[in-house]
Amino acid sequence: MQTRRSGIVLAAGLLALTALLTVSGLVRGSDMDERIVETFKKTYVYEKYFKDDAIMVRSTNGDVTLTGTVAFDSHKSLAGETAANLPGVERVDNQLVSKAERAAENSDDWINNQVRTKLLFHRNVSASNSQIDVKDGVVTLKGEAETESQKELTAEYARDVDGVKAVKNEITVSAPTTMPIEHLRQKIDDASVTAQVKMTLMTHRSTSVRRTKVTTRDGIVTLSGTAMNDAEIDLATQLASDVDGVKDVVNNMTVESAVAK
Repeated sequence: MQTRRSGIVLAAGLLALTALLTVSGLVRGSDMDERIVETFKKTYVYEKYFKDDAIMVRSTNGDVTLTGTVAFDSHKSLAGETAANLPGVERVDNQLVSKAERAAENSDDWINNQVRTKLLFHRNVSASNSQIDVKDGVVTLKGEAETESQKELTAEYARDVDGVKAVKNEITVSAPTTMPIEHLRQKIDDASVTAQVKMTLMTHRSTSVRRTKVTTRDGIVTLSGTAMNDAEIDLATQLASDVDGVKDVVNNMTVESAVAK
């Protein structure tokens, strides 16, 4: 009888311990999910680009779901990339919807959006000071630049968008404004840096983000994967280096072999 009673007590204890561990695990999971949501809303890209968007984020055991509306299709991709690179995130279900109707690929509206997206993330060009007009695939750039090289670089980035037939560069060069040094190399969270680099590579016709893996640690970006040639590797380094928040770029990409091609 004593043995049976002891067995019952032991079984009850094990059930209680199991329940305690389960509850403890749920609490830890809940804490992690709350941190993911809070971290997402504190990222650089969320505070800079999503102010006028209605993004709702939910995390369950590291599975993040994004719902709501955004101003541009590019914001949807940027939000998804940012969330995917946060610590603790296992998967992202991106259900965001653009307010504007999705433009047909290579239409003037689509090209305008791609050019604007490309200029957003570069420290040496200014999307806010550039007016972009597209008609029949011809891009006209207006606005102000601080230097002649900045003006030319803006046009160069625009030319490398799929569907662009020509670029009319009507940007004027004005006297440079005084800008704090820290702005040039400001501290931006790694998830935002990675997302911006991926979006930058995605909008250039001469690079392929599908073959490029991007990771960031303390502002240092590492690129890996394959490229079609050495020129593409060099361009990927150049584009990544010009993204806000990037301190340095380590490019470990290799050229595809003839057999792979």
